[in-house]
Amino acid sequence: MLIVFFIIIPLSALILISIARHLNERILDFLAFLATLANAILSAIALKEISSKGPIVFQIGNWPLNLGINLVMDGLSVFISVTINVLALIVSIYSVEYMSKYSGKWKYYCLFMLALIGLNGVLISGDLFNLFVFSEIALMAGYILSSFNNEAENFEAAFRYAVIGSFSSMLILLAIAFIYSKFSSLSLFDLALNWNKEKTGFDIFVVILLISGFAMKAAQVPFHAWVPDAYSSAPAPIAGFYAGAMVKVLGIYVLIRLFYNVIGMDNLTLTIFSTLGVVSIIIGVILALYQWDFKRLLAYHSISQLGYIVLGIGLGTPLGIIGGLFHLLNHSVFKPLLFLNAGSIGYSAGTKNLNDLGGLAQKMPVTGTTSMIASLSIAGIPPLNGFWSKLIIIVACIQSQHYWLAFFAVIGSILTLSSFLKVQRYIFYGHLKEAWNDIKEVPFLMTLPMTILAICCIFLGILLLPGIYEHFLGLAVNSVLAGKEYAMILGVIK
Repeated sequence: MLIVFFIIIPLSALILISIARHLNERILDFLAFLATLANAILSAIALKEISSKGPIVFQIGNWPLNLGINLVMDGLSVFISVTINVLALIVSIYSVEYMSKYSGKWKYYCLFMLALIGLNGVLISGDLFNLFVFSEIALMAGYILSSFNNEAENFEAAFRYAVIGSFSSMLILLAIAFIYSKFSSLSLFDLALNWNKEKTGFDIFVVILLISGFAMKAAQVPFHAWVPDAYSSAPAPIAGFYAGAMVKVLGIYVLIRLFYNVIGMDNLTLTIFSTLGVVSIIIGVILALYQWDFKRLLAYHSISQLGYIVLGIGLGTPLGIIGGLFHLLNHSVFKPLLFLNAGSIGYSAGTKNLNDLGGLAQKMPVTGTTSMIASLSIAGIPPLNGFWSKLIIIVACIQSQHYWLAFFAVIGSILTLSSFLKVQRYIFYGHLKEAWNDIKEVPFLMTLPMTILAICCIFLGILLLPGIYEHFLGLAVNSVLAGKEYAMILGVIK
């Protein structure tokens, strides 16, 4: 019953915010804060429960497995649930001041709650149909939030995002139809029990549809075209939430769940994953090097960093999976932080073009310092969190004798450092232009979230320490390594 509240809480907040839309704006801020805080606490409670007692299962009614609805949370889903719900709390705090310059704040919070309903629903769905429905709910909110600036270029970006997103959804829906025609069931447990590891031509066709559909949602090259426009046109906190939560849940989480726990990994699928990952690392960072719009630069870096996650997962080794999942968590910290930095600069300076800025570190010390920490972290500089996850992935490549993958992972990291040295040089250091003599640091409710994320960049490496690892990251790794034994969760509900 506990996991049902992951849906009920944001749904209740959505309804209350809609009813209270004419009241004082601070009441709306408080309701959004309260809902995200409650979901973050709920995630922590679920983590403690799963760490001590195992997966949580809630069976609606007593329907047969192929007809009923089962809500499930295991080590992998609670790991991502904690990540996205804590990030949602941080984003809601930042939004209090940042979104004050927009009209229709209640609509923003309603769409944000709708996205939370969709993402949490995907994480607890025990069947493909509900997983698909919840992912569409999150995407609908994402499409509208992309155009929240109400300018022509934002509507164009949202339309492009919607077209590509709908195409990927069509591929996934087609795959689901084929799966149901063969197995007469969409239960993940049922499919895990009955899907043979030896793949027929039919299976390969379905696998291609699923990888293509979810790789678009995971922003992997060559399915990444929607990312730069969607990220750069959305309000900064939402761009951070896209990078830190939506892409992870709708793309990467589902790929891991389906291919490790339901369909079963084989050498061909692992090769496809690792190739997608390394191509995304290099193409994403090269495209980022040519950007002068701060948010577009960050969007291309997201493609590159997501490539590291897919590469780690695609190695198929325990060390690779540890590295991939740890980088997923780290990317949900330093990339939202960078987007919040970009939002703060836009809030105070009114521009995000690197050529128009310079010397802002002396006028905006919190934004400058936290941006430096995030830049070093994403570049993999020790002892920050990004260093540890990249190091694990590179060592995993070498350990599995994929030397060329390790080589390109290192090259990607060096190019990332080069790109963020440019960011620091053009935005925060160098000569302070006369236009920025009177610029001020952003309000406390915007600096506080940036400071929290920067502190996380410094200390998250402790999650690898024995005694801590087993109760968070280790739970997710064990769930992935369990493979098709995921179906044994059935034993809990029988």
